[in-house]
Amino acid sequence: MPPLANKLLTLADDELILAHRNSEWCGHAPILEEDIAFANLALDELGHAILWYQLHAALVGEDPETYPDQLVYFREPFEYRCTHFVALPKGDWAFTILRQYLWDALEELRLEALSRSTHQPLAETAAKIRREEIYHLRHSSAWVKRLGLGTDESNRRMQAALDQLWPYTAQLFDRVPGEAELIRDRVLPDPDRLRADWQAAVVPFLEAANLTLPDAKPRTLSRELPSQHLVDILADLQQVARLDPQAEW
Repeated sequence: MPPLANKLLTLADDELILAHRNSEWCGHAPILEEDIAFANLALDELGHAILWYQLHAALVGEDPETYPDQLVYFREPFEYRCTHFVALPKGDWAFTILRQYLWDALEELRLEALSRSTHQPLAETAAKIRREEIYHLRHSSAWVKRLGLGTDESNRRMQAALDQLWPYTAQLFDRVPGEAELIRDRVLPDPDRLRADWQAAVVPFLEAANLTLPDAKPRTLSRELPSQHLVDILADLQQVARLDPQAEW
């Protein structure tokens, strides 16, 4: 598989699984307004996943209209390339919000860089997605402040979420085979630079929300080794399509 197609698959899988996790809050968010807002945010992430899958399909010579469904419903867990970060159970509201903020902060930086890619279809797609992600970041960052600086209970829950999530963030900056050439040709941004810029943005923000970075080693995990959490998600996500693969909806 071409390196760029491989990279796009990781982006798409991350968006898909995060969208699935966020959708689990539909009907269960803490207030009605947030129930609607977060459901829409989940749908946005799903739409972004489709765009990345379509770009991937074009690079591997498949139909961009039908191939995304094949990728989502008929791959096995070991064929997915998402991070363990997005597959973790949704937890409480603090956990979900903090995960979304950490993701949105990265997306803002990554999409801005990808919008300058020398691969024009990639640049155009990144620019399109970024218009929605800007609002995601505003939304999640407002919640982080609200909970981090709120009651003792909300701060405790946010700190517990940060302690659990932070070691998993290292995997967000993994490289795929052949990525060095794509970085050299300015198709993709350097993930090391992205990580430095991301930390420079999120660390002071978290500290201002009265949260403390945990002194924990990064989790060294492979995207090619799916977690049980991902296995469980896909069992739920794929079951209807696999009952009748030839069905037309």
